Amino acid sequence: MRHVFGWKKIAAILLLAPILQMAPLCSAGAQQVTEREHERAKAAQDAHDKRHHNTAKTVGGTAAGGALIGGLAGGGKGALIGGAAGAGTGVVADKIRKHRGVRKRERREVYRDRSYR
Repeated sequence: MRHVFGWKKIAAILLLAPILQMAPLCSAGAQQVTEREHERAKAAQDAHDKRHHNTAKTVGGTAAGGALIGGLAGGGKGALIGGAAGAGTGVVADKIRKHRGVRKRERREVYRDRSYR
């Protein structure tokens, strides 16, 4: 019996493989940060993102890429579906990027104000 993969299955596998291979975010051995330190790091990350329009760039870029691929594969309807899928992927990618940025800022000494303890 011969196994034949269509281009749609191959495209789906190529698009979903990186998402499925992401390692779970483990916090084993992570340092403890206070709520205040976390909020300061989060506020700094949000201010940086707003100043540079990072969320719009991430979501817009992935939506445009999805629309381009969808348009090439399936015409107008494919472009619409690809754009929506790309935007959804961009939202997830932006959330992960923000989370990593906050964790990175928490590790920096600048945001670790020990004077209030």
